[in-house]
Amino acid sequence: MALITTKAIVLSTLKYSDTSLIVKCFTEDQGLKSYLIRGILKAKKGGLKIAYFQPLTQLIIVASHSNKGTLNSIKEVQVSNPYKTIYRDIVKQSVVLFLSEVLTYAIKEEEKNRALFEYLETGLVWLDLHEKIANFHLLFLLNLTRFLGFYPDLSEQNKMGFDLLEGRFAEASAQKNNIHGNNFYQFKKLLGINFDAIENVSFSKQERQVVLKIIIQYFELHLDGFRKPKSLQILETVFS
Repeated sequence: MALITTKAIVLSTLKYSDTSLIVKCFTEDQGLKSYLIRGILKAKKGGLKIAYFQPLTQLIIVASHSNKGTLNSIKEVQVSNPYKTIYRDIVKQSVVLFLSEVLTYAIKEEEKNRALFEYLETGLVWLDLHEKIANFHLLFLLNLTRFLGFYPDLSEQNKMGFDLLEGRFAEASAQKNNIHGNNFYQFKKLLGINFDAIENVSFSKQERQVVLKIIIQYFELHLDGFRKPKSLQILETVFS
């Protein structure tokens, strides 16, 4: 069993017995990994603290990685990018909870993908440092598709519709996966921009919800086994 030091981002936790947790992380060096952390829910001095494993916390871990398909274990942990605002701000907390759920369903890679890791790391730091974040989750998810292999094809932008199944611009039509009219116009606002441009994009509350539903549909069409996040309703409530 190899001892490895790597950066890691917490995707999800699952209670295991009365005292332990199974923690799923996306690591910089070895992709998706699950860890069994025994006794963490039992009050004791020293050892690993549950606060390290909040959704999307950025860590440096020393871990034993098994190659036999069994759960791995974490020996040491420290926070690599301590958030200043995320865990104090109810809106940002809701965004992070939602994104962690989406990422848990979306990331299946059990091998290194440093570009994806750096995107997650950079995006979360941006969220922590900025105040105008109402549209952040929309752009975060849309630009995430670059690293998952289905970012929209931006050629033929003169066409007045978008085919979600094909991932490209198309003529407007009444077909099930074709968006057009105002929905298409709102969705198109996000294409080809980065986080620093998001403050210049304006949506009404209703438009924001529509665009999010389009992006979730886009993920469902392109990722096997992707499920609509349970926290979607919480997020919609927070932004309404």
